[in-house]
Amino acid sequence: MSTYAIGDIQGCYRTLIALLDTLQFCEDDQLWIAGDLVNRGPNSLEVLRFLHSLGSRARIVLGNHDLHLLALASGVDRKMGKTLKPIMKARDRDELLSWLIQQPLIQRCDTLGFVMTHAGIPHIWSLEQAEKLATEVTDCLQSTLAAHYFEQMYGNKPAKWTDEIVGFDRLRTITNYFTRMRYIKPSGKLDFDANGGLEDQPEGYLPWFELPTQVSSHKQITGHWAALGLRVAPNHYALDTGCVWGGELTALCLEDGSIFSIASQEIDS
Repeated sequence: MSTYAIGDIQGCYRTLIALLDTLQFCEDDQLWIAGDLVNRGPNSLEVLRFLHSLGSRARIVLGNHDLHLLALASGVDRKMGKTLKPIMKARDRDELLSWLIQQPLIQRCDTLGFVMTHAGIPHIWSLEQAEKLATEVTDCLQSTLAAHYFEQMYGNKPAKWTDEIVGFDRLRTITNYFTRMRYIKPSGKLDFDANGGLEDQPEGYLPWFELPTQVSSHKQITGHWAALGLRVAPNHYALDTGCVWGGELTALCLEDGSIFSIASQEIDS
């Protein structure tokens, strides 16, 4: 049995299947998906259906595009790209969205020594604190307050975590760290403007993974940062290699650290 972690799919279903064929993915194997299953690519509905069909063989974290889809489905009045409309019209829409909203912001495996989030765990949090904060958002998504959460989810403030933040401001801030973080100050303040490569680093900020982490017991798996590309470090694997932009889709074997990448197969993206 092998466990493969894959970066942002973003509706690139053809490339996902081609990558799994390359891996000779079989019924004994498991997939970890680092968020952003949907949007921008041409086949988001097919991606959701396939991952849903894997049941417990798929371990997923929510990314910002996944949360955007759930917000639109809840009735939030935001722009809906054409790549999400097939999901909204699908006969199995409710089943798929009910499954998606149950996915967490963090996945952890002590046996393999990995923890996965979409954007990363900031240096200001321990792993245990990150898990507790992620659970606050997950619990809200499973409650009658989910629609209110989505109404309040968008925004850049507060940009710096403190334990005193409460209510939907607190949930928005937690969500932003887990799903939107790239650059951060040593104080913990996030930058929301820079999304290019490391050459675009804003003054006073650092890439989140360059600050001393409190998550020393587990290697981190992330997606989210396509301009960063593949990053392989002793304690961090960044796996978003820009498939939806014509780049590659990349998988990491958690058992032996081997990397597999395949060029985008999306003729319509």
